[in-house]
Amino acid sequence: MSLPKLARLPSARLLTSVLPHHQLLLPPLSPLTIPCRTKIQQDYRRPGQPIQKEPPLNFNFSKGIKNIKKHFMLMKDEFFGRFVGPQGKPLIEHILEQNLVIWEFRGPESLKQWTVSSDQEIGGQSEAHLKMGRNVNTCFLHGKLCTTTPRDGETRYSGYCNMRSKIPKASFDRKKHYDWTSFNTLHLRVRGDGRPWMINIATETYFSHQKDDIYTYFLYTRGGPYWQEVKIPFSKFFLSHRGRIQDDQHPIWLDKVNTIGFTLGDKAEGHFQLEVDFVAVCKDYAHTEEFAYEMYERNPKN
Repeated sequence: MSLPKLARLPSARLLTSVLPHHQLLLPPLSPLTIPCRTKIQQDYRRPGQPIQKEPPLNFNFSKGIKNIKKHFMLMKDEFFGRFVGPQGKPLIEHILEQNLVIWEFRGPESLKQWTVSSDQEIGGQSEAHLKMGRNVNTCFLHGKLCTTTPRDGETRYSGYCNMRSKIPKASFDRKKHYDWTSFNTLHLRVRGDGRPWMINIATETYFSHQKDDIYTYFLYTRGGPYWQEVKIPFSKFFLSHRGRIQDDQHPIWLDKVNTIGFTLGDKAEGHFQLEVDFVAVCKDYAHTEEFAYEMYERNPKN
């Protein structure tokens, strides 16, 4: 049959004329099945790591009653605290406040607000430990840094240790944010061993792909037995994503701060230590800079 005649035929007759009859008897298509959401969005498991099985559900009725009472008490404090003022403080005190201590280490209970991690999560050999100082009034972070990469065929760089605060929780485990809009400077009292550290501030994000966005600046310790007080303006923090500085920079959202962390990754193998007395925020009236880095205008008109 010629090509012009084939073009005039309907689709069904076209198939019967081109293909043999036995090839048209195709099996019926099965209904389309889509995997459940948990299977698609499960956490990434690195090569060589065993599959972690979820522990069986163990429900305790008495613990459940205690937690319900605790959360209702927290909700009561939140509700009546709004009538007092911002964050449960009188309005005049909130406006005139110039210094606010966010974290201070005055006992073992204060260490529960922090988590410690290292490159052992990806198969590395670095170690990090957190404990109280000698006078039980400071936090002492120590360990050993190792840059040996794991032999998994995927990891190219290794060697970091991190100390990070936990996200505060409101009643019924709702996420709570720190509001630092009244302040413009981060105030620390630390004592290190001369290594450079990175201070990371994580804020709330609107999209899931921004969950690894953090604001970073450097902390240079002097070493030796003496304490040093460090003041870093929030305008100096720059935006980074998984260790890479972003071209599109913008200031920190100080009304939705989630966590703050200290990271060591100077590629110098050996032991390290960092002692922290307190982490605070303050209002420096002499500092008027809004943002220290250039912000590119999107879609400029000219």
